[in-house]
Amino acid sequence: KVICGESIAKEGIILFPTKSLGLCGSLSLGLCRGITGGTYATTTEVYPDSPKATGEICNEAQVAAIVAALDFVLATQTEDIPRFYPIGTPGKPWSDSERNQWKESRKYHRSYKEEVLDKLDKLKSNDALEVVQYGALSHNPGRYPLFAVKSKQWKDDKPTLLVTGGVHGYETSGVQGALLFLETQAAKYTTQVNVLVAPCISPWAYEHIERWNADLKDPNRSFKKGNETEESAALMSYLDSLNVKEWACHLDLHETTDTDELEFMPAKHAEAGLAYSGEVIPDGFYLVGDSENPHLEFHQSIISGVEKVTHIVKDEDIIGEPAKSDGIILVPVNTLGLCGSITGGKCPATTTEVYPDSPRATDAICNDAQVAAIVSGIDYVLQH
Repeated sequence: KVICGESIAKEGIILFPTKSLGLCGSLSLGLCRGITGGTYATTTEVYPDSPKATGEICNEAQVAAIVAALDFVLATQTEDIPRFYPIGTPGKPWSDSERNQWKESRKYHRSYKEEVLDKLDKLKSNDALEVVQYGALSHNPGRYPLFAVKSKQWKDDKPTLLVTGGVHGYETSGVQGALLFLETQAAKYTTQVNVLVAPCISPWAYEHIERWNADLKDPNRSFKKGNETEESAALMSYLDSLNVKEWACHLDLHETTDTDELEFMPAKHAEAGLAYSGEVIPDGFYLVGDSENPHLEFHQSIISGVEKVTHIVKDEDIIGEPAKSDGIILVPVNTLGLCGSITGGKCPATTTEVYPDSPRATDAICNDAQVAAIVSGIDYVLQH
């Protein structure tokens, strides 16, 4: 009926005034309220000298205690999560079955061949540019070859401009803006810099209008060693093979869309077993720079060029980040594994974000805004 001189509250459980006694178990008191709805803390006591105990049994008992506690707390956190996505159980991470359910429910919407590859074929007759295949997606290599376009007058002693599009395949102007730049502007820069453009890094996602790839991975969180997707690994390997000595700048072309709030972020939270409370989608164009290598003047020059084409986000807070100036936020791109980190963090680099669902936007405006961003970025670098 007693353990260590204390009355048993329930089998194997006694209660102490841990805070008054200064026990380690008092450290979290008061700090957990509002997260779990109450304070949960305990001290485990294993008896290693029992004839029934071994070192392994004692260790496993501690692990079992931790796991049981976590399961209890997580259950209290997730039991009231309303259903916000059609796949899975609210509060529980997806199983392989649910991940397969997501993949099987995806629908084909548009043709990578007709909208991307056919345009690249026309560029093969361009005197200043050449089209190079650098890989293919293994689940359908015939349908999803990966291409880049580069200067024919490639010289190792010239700085190299990099433009990437379609890291998120559903962001249409990231792909079409890169192609429009190749069709209308790229050739005039080839005497000053090496031009390199990868216009559609995630072709499966382009056809299916998805943020994730076919393996439910976000390619724009995979540009770092040990966390690669097929899409990011193929591009990084190709860039390594070029042995670029100096990067002039890098522009990674993206969009922020209403479907971020309606489909892609809900899917991300559901897959992880997390609650979802919605997103605030900014109306307008903005840039995401590197907090460790800001190059703010470079970003401001791009904003000045783009605002001649479309409106800029003026909010003080953009997607949860404080704006450094109109339409500019900074995040740790290397830590996050963003495509904007692949040139090594020294040259000016940015991620463009066009808002195609604005009542003030059209497809043409979105594509033109991407081209304006690229041109403004290159012009700034060449002038400095």
